[in-house]
Amino acid sequence: MIHVHQFPCLSDNYGYLLHDTQSHETVAIDTPDAREYLRQADLKGWRITQIWNTHWHPDHAGGNAAIQEATGCTILGPAEVAGKFPLDRALAHGEVVTIGAVQAQVIDVSGHTNGHIAFHLPAAGLAFVGDSVFALGCGRMFEGEPGQFWESLSRIKALPPETLLYCAHEYTASNARFALHADPGNAALQDYADEIAAKRERDEPTVPAALARELATNPFLRADDPAMQARWGGSTPAETFAALRAAKDSF
Repeated sequence: MIHVHQFPCLSDNYGYLLHDTQSHETVAIDTPDAREYLRQADLKGWRITQIWNTHWHPDHAGGNAAIQEATGCTILGPAEVAGKFPLDRALAHGEVVTIGAVQAQVIDVSGHTNGHIAFHLPAAGLAFVGDSVFALGCGRMFEGEPGQFWESLSRIKALPPETLLYCAHEYTASNARFALHADPGNAALQDYADEIAAKRERDEPTVPAALARELATNPFLRADDPAMQARWGGSTPAETFAALRAAKDSF
């Protein structure tokens, strides 16, 4: 059985420890704050045996060295991590990694960075998506191109709708404000935004997010919807996505 331990770290990151109760393996999903990851693992009585990086940014791989030094764990992630932070095994789209007997599929979700990957655990109904997609948003396009990023989001859209998306930051309230601007007639979005506001008022996390709900409300996942294309222009989903991303960058 897989258990996910979620905790806040840095200013707005979420840390994740993935623990298999049969093998007693523990995976750190990214390493924004090595000290906090080690403290949380100690509180749970777990020992980190692997790190799975989603991309190279320091708030995702910056704790690799310290955690490996403390635990002797193995570090897996995209090739872009190497040369910046420790990496033992480079991963590419279509590969499979395991925690105990549980498999995680590696998915190319590049666009935020050119090597960004996500980890989908189909048996557990979970996906760790880093900064590729957020609740009601997506990552900034620092390195990629609109067509590339849209293809990445399409891979996420194709996952089973019951999948829970574990993204890396608590950006949902600000994402909701832009989403309402981008898609003002969406009643499901307004209900979602109201729930988000109430959760943040109580200082509760809005992550994980259910993919089915994101498909109905996240404007970046709806760039192939005719209504969104009519509102934001673009003859293709990639062009509509590009218009939405540019608008969010200056919102």
